[in-house]
Amino acid sequence: MSEARDARRVSLLLGLLFGLAGMGSSSAAIALPAVADEFGASIGVAAWTISGYVLMLAVATPIYGRVSDLVGVRIPLLVGVGLMTLGALGATVATSFELLLVARLLQGAGAAAVPTLGVTLISARYDGRVRSGALGRLAAVAAAVSCVGPLLGGAVEHVLDWRAVMALPICGLLVLPLIWQAVAGDGSRARLDLLGAALVAATSAGLVMIVQSPSAGRLVGLIGTVLCLLGAPLVARRVRHHPHGFLPATVIRNPTVIRSAVVGATVPASWFALLIGVPAALVGHGWEPWRVGLLLLPSAGVALLMPKVAAHLLERHGGTRVLAMAAMTSSVSLVVGALGTAQTAPIAVGVAVMLTTASFGFGQPAMITAVGDAVHDDVRGAALGIATLLFLVGGSIGSAVVAGLGEPLGIPGSLLVLALLPLVALVTVIPGLGRAAKASELSEDR
Repeated sequence: MSEARDARRVSLLLGLLFGLAGMGSSSAAIALPAVADEFGASIGVAAWTISGYVLMLAVATPIYGRVSDLVGVRIPLLVGVGLMTLGALGATVATSFELLLVARLLQGAGAAAVPTLGVTLISARYDGRVRSGALGRLAAVAAAVSCVGPLLGGAVEHVLDWRAVMALPICGLLVLPLIWQAVAGDGSRARLDLLGAALVAATSAGLVMIVQSPSAGRLVGLIGTVLCLLGAPLVARRVRHHPHGFLPATVIRNPTVIRSAVVGATVPASWFALLIGVPAALVGHGWEPWRVGLLLLPSAGVALLMPKVAAHLLERHGGTRVLAMAAMTSSVSLVVGALGTAQTAPIAVGVAVMLTTASFGFGQPAMITAVGDAVHDDVRGAALGIATLLFLVGGSIGSAVVAGLGEPLGIPGSLLVLALLPLVALVTVIPGLGRAAKASELSEDR
């Protein structure tokens, strides 16, 4: 089999697996009103089933990335899909909101294996245009499957109930045997820095808890503040004293990795914000969940167009500039989404989701390409894990802002607040844009 054909098959399967993991949020978002009714909770509290899932998706991601550097991709991928399946099964039989939340946290911890290990595998297996195309295809298929999630979730809830919706990611087990041969390979067999991993996870969790505190309560905000205040300096100290530990110093001190990850984080922030905000707003105005899903379906078509678009943009403009384009698109999508939900305008809402789907489709490959090219092979998994950590923490922040500020400001107001995040993040990428332009001019002169 040619490299291009192999890359197409592997990226399609990994994208499908990634999409099924993402469906744990997109389909579950449709079920939030039913979950709230079942357990007598508000939508803001019920949204913890999404925020908690995305939180664990974020904090466990760098662990899988670093483990893959040490032992290869196969074992952590098997563990991750197993945990994702176990959590999905637990959510279907939960008898209380607390048990449901625990199951969703477990599900998110398992699903975290897919995005990092997928991009790590593709980055190590292919080069050049083949790699760019494979990364774009992975992101596109993942986004397309996630976009189908609301429609599938709404239909399943209509025919069965919300518990069946929570079980949809179990289908990932069917994909695993098809990808099994491609994930063979060994790592360095070095030891994992467990303390460093725990400190990073605790600090990340604290950040999301602070954002979620307006709806979750002062205690959650206090715990999050303590975790951040204690965790951040301890993480910095750990990196200084263990430069080859969980967070390799060569990765943390690499400005391309950090800048790309920070700007890239704004893309899933808009994605998850709209996935929660749009269904909540429209269902609140009397829409059936399946109608909401049908409205979001065209976004799947947009996602499938993105691989060629992403490859073309990356080849022509480079990762930094494409990231800036993605951030701007994300900001616009949130503004359009805010106007659409405020006026209950279906066309505006659909356009908003299509815009954020497009930004995801070319923003994630741009981030992965920039990070993967900026580090050495022996820390690529760690670098991609850290970048994906910030990427998915952005998703946690997006869902947390809508859930936390949705009640005091309304969903349109929370989306407008979040629209400022990409603009702020762009400030961090302006120096990189200047250097990228100069490098491009020098290359052309030669």
